Amino acid sequence: MSILVVGTVAFDSIETPSGSAERVLGGSASYFAVAASFFAPVRVVGVVGEDFPQEYIDLFTQRGIDLQGLKRERGETFHWRGRYHEDLNVRDTLELHLNVLTGFVPRLPEAYRDAEYVFLGNIDPEMQLEVLSQLRCFRLVACDTMDHWIQGSVEALRKVLPRIETLVINDSEARLLSGDHNIVRAARSILKMGPKTVLIKRGEYGVLQFSDSSVFAVPAYPLEEVFDPTGAGDSFAGGFLGQLARSRDSGQGGLRRAIVYGSVVASFTVEDFGLKRLSSLSLADIEERYQRFVELTDFHT
Repeated sequence: MSILVVGTVAFDSIETPSGSAERVLGGSASYFAVAASFFAPVRVVGVVGEDFPQEYIDLFTQRGIDLQGLKRERGETFHWRGRYHEDLNVRDTLELHLNVLTGFVPRLPEAYRDAEYVFLGNIDPEMQLEVLSQLRCFRLVACDTMDHWIQGSVEALRKVLPRIETLVINDSEARLLSGDHNIVRAARSILKMGPKTVLIKRGEYGVLQFSDSSVFAVPAYPLEEVFDPTGAGDSFAGGFLGQLARSRDSGQGGLRRAIVYGSVVASFTVEDFGLKRLSSLSLADIEERYQRFVELTDFHT
């Protein structure tokens, strides 16, 4: 049982109504890997620069995350700076420095090519195709994307979609990819592009899961305050895929439980800046909130 994630390992500089954080650990692979590591062994493929500090490497290794595929190159680490509005679903990118990510081609170590569960983080679809070409066998591949790739690399993305099981995107991206404003019709349209399951993240409104045979809706866990929504989607994906790997149950019930676990992990992520909350978390904390989530949505009592 193993999980492979290919994505960004980055510095994030964040401003929200609750405060700010400068050059904290971020990136799709970082959030996913730490979230999934509560459930199963995780392997990371990505690239960082000479400025990437040892303390962040230590955080990964303390979680038992395999970093054989994380390369350190000459130059600076990918850096994103963003500001969130009072409506935390709205944010502005203030700076984006690709740095060592420019021209990066993911190469899987030989031991990684037999990963059973794979997450293709929010990277260029051409990179995602390159990873898919290197895999020998797998049980499930999930993929994330964003408006930038939908607008600029849609042909490559359309080659990725038939080769994956699960697409994880937010509601605005689903509308953009499908060309349909209605979220249900949008999901149906995307399913015809190839994935067997579409998970649509809706921020404070939860997650919708669509397949050919079913629709499943999960609310967001109610929180008194959200400090930083950065990485919530990747943490959701990490909890989701981590639970699938742990349970090895990809049936309807197993998928639904995994979606709830993903939502629970994401609810912890937003309680502090960057990966600070996840780094202090335990599996017992996750299981306790999972039970509260079940009670929150139980209408059979």
